[in-house]
Amino acid sequence: MDKTIYLDLELCVGCGACAVACMDQNDIYPEKGQPAFRRIYRIEGGEFPDASIQYLSAACVHCEDSPCVIGCPTGAITKDDRTGAIIVNRELCIGCHSCALACPFGVPRYDQDEKMQKCNLCMERVEAGLEPACVRICPVGALNFESPNKIQAVKESKFVGNIVNAVHRAGTRK
Repeated sequence: MDKTIYLDLELCVGCGACAVACMDQNDIYPEKGQPAFRRIYRIEGGEFPDASIQYLSAACVHCEDSPCVIGCPTGAITKDDRTGAIIVNRELCIGCHSCALACPFGVPRYDQDEKMQKCNLCMERVEAGLEPACVRICPVGALNFESPNKIQAVKESKFVGNIVNAVHRAGTRK
């Protein structure tokens, strides 16, 4: 069933609904020292009049060959065969931060007990045939839960569409 969460950067408005849904689904209380699994970043670029703002909703990407799985000395991090989710067994985690050093995305977060916590792809929901909470709640459809092949097809289609639109706009200028 290997599906993953895909973020369409062109659609994300940085509303934070996905982060709130994730915290609700996973009973996360940041005020109690519990780390949020999904974070929203605001990326500013350019200068007036060509300034831009883009938002990035970031969480574990559940890598195919996950460096955190390889880097964990106790085997606390594994890939679930049914869902493809990278999951953490908190009983085996020793809080050594090897996974944080291995992760190229800076995803691993540690709670007040120094045990690693991260997105588990809402495994209970996925196993029940539902979408992860962040995907379900996104008001603009910026988050999607699809197979990597379908995601690649969507990316290619958007890329071709952007080229066609650019050619069309260029052809209408006089």
